[in-house]
Amino acid sequence: MTTLNNPFADVAAVQAALADQGYVADRALATAVFLTMALERPLFLEGEAGVGKTELAKALAKAVGRPLVRLQCYEGMDREHALYEWNYPRQLLHIRIREATGLQADGERAVTGLEEEIFSPAFLLRRPLLQAVDPDGPAPVLLIDEVDRSDEEFEAFLLELLGEFQVTIPELGTIRAEEIPLVLLTSNRTREVHDALKRRCLYHWVEYPDFEREYTILTTRVPALAREVAEAVCRFVQRLRQEPLMKRPGVAETLHWGAALAALSATELDPGRVEETIGCLIKYKDDLDLLLTPQQGRKPLARLLAEAGGI
Repeated sequence: MTTLNNPFADVAAVQAALADQGYVADRALATAVFLTMALERPLFLEGEAGVGKTELAKALAKAVGRPLVRLQCYEGMDREHALYEWNYPRQLLHIRIREATGLQADGERAVTGLEEEIFSPAFLLRRPLLQAVDPDGPAPVLLIDEVDRSDEEFEAFLLELLGEFQVTIPELGTIRAEEIPLVLLTSNRTREVHDALKRRCLYHWVEYPDFEREYTILTTRVPALAREVAEAVCRFVQRLRQEPLMKRPGVAETLHWGAALAALSATELDPGRVEETIGCLIKYKDDLDLLLTPQQGRKPLARLLAEAGGI
């Protein structure tokens, strides 16, 4: 097994390469990315939803010129859906075709040959984890997204896979990666991930960005938005995150809101405009009620906007 060479000379090069892909990373995050490549260890990214964990993997894959293989985790996911499955309909069709063309006349020897045919790579459905260790392709960037949504049994399986970067298929034997893939795991902390998995990874907590970085992200990704509106958007979102919301808006929501305001050709933020487009930021009715229910004759939304300097 060869190694995936680190194409970056230093941390600053990581930041520059990600910036070229439209991803604005702070020094700490860029350092984590640099080290995960230099040390060839998985990177475990944890943080609130919408802070840019998944987008980092996409940008990094483009920056290093590697294909992105994404495994979206969910409750009840088993290893077959993550690793491989046999194409049963195609296998059955192949058997019927062989029967129709004289399989029965060939005897036991032909049956053995048929089994070898239908359990060959041609009938194998390669799921993300198998794609990541495929020795016939380039080492990808493997994104194991929202691993906290899977169960402990699947976590245990990941320990084995990330330790050896090989899998065993009974009908075909052991498949081992020729190059170590670059692995990123993400978690939104819907539950605690087992310590054994975290110990095998470098760890980084992805925090909400400060005003300057969020403004840079917004103006980079939504260049059509007027700069003064972009500044007001970021100040308002930063202030909004201080409220006791069920779900604070992430960077993804900031970008959605900015794109919406650009589409509306907004030149300023006022309570009416914010209320019309608040669905880009707030996704829970309880949070909407908190912001839109008048208190002492004034809606909290207008107060927050004034405190953020929007009006």
